[in-house]
Amino acid sequence: MSAAPRTERGTRTRARLLAVATDVFAERGYHDASIVKITEAAEVGQGTFYLYFDSKQAIFEEVVRDLNSRVRRAMFEASSVETARLEAERAGFRAFFRFTAENPALYRIMRQAEFVAPDVLHMHYETIARGYVAGLVAAKERGELADEVDPEVAAWALMGIGELVGMRWVLWDRDGGAASGSAAPGSAGPGSPSRTPGLPPDVFDATMRLVERALSPGGERR
Repeated sequence: MSAAPRTERGTRTRARLLAVATDVFAERGYHDASIVKITEAAEVGQGTFYLYFDSKQAIFEEVVRDLNSRVRRAMFEASSVETARLEAERAGFRAFFRFTAENPALYRIMRQAEFVAPDVLHMHYETIARGYVAGLVAAKERGELADEVDPEVAAWALMGIGELVGMRWVLWDRDGGAASGSAAPGSAGPGSPSRTPGLPPDVFDATMRLVERALSPGGERR
């Protein structure tokens, strides 16, 4: 369990513990991480840790919830400014790839959560899917999606596309060096001022063509 802070200072301390724990879990893995390592990195005492979290498991689960909240907010803020569904898809995917480039811990933490905190992992995907399905249902009612599109199936399939494309061209390139023809994550190559951070422009465009053909009535494309 975790406790809500009662003061502004407490809010800052708890946020720092979460941020540091995210890095520690991502770098060391759950089993090699420890409360001692987290508190040392956060420069707080273990007694302070226990004011907000009662165990390593508790702070790990809160890290998952925090990442979930942040990535959903990033995608919603980007996609909600668009009125057309396909433009919203493009904006949402762009925001997701940007978030993963800036927060590679998202992948590493969720992979660990499959074994450490499966219930919280299910929450992560299910809350994203719930909002996604609602948006697709609304778009279908407006006639923006092909009749054969099942909003729930489409939501989970599109989430899978985003996650695996991001893993290949954002996380793996970041960890193992840029793939041939790719600029470094987060950078803009020459002549590519609108580069999606962490994702080569040609990969982003190819991904979006696939998404647009799958969703559009008649398989239309940009």
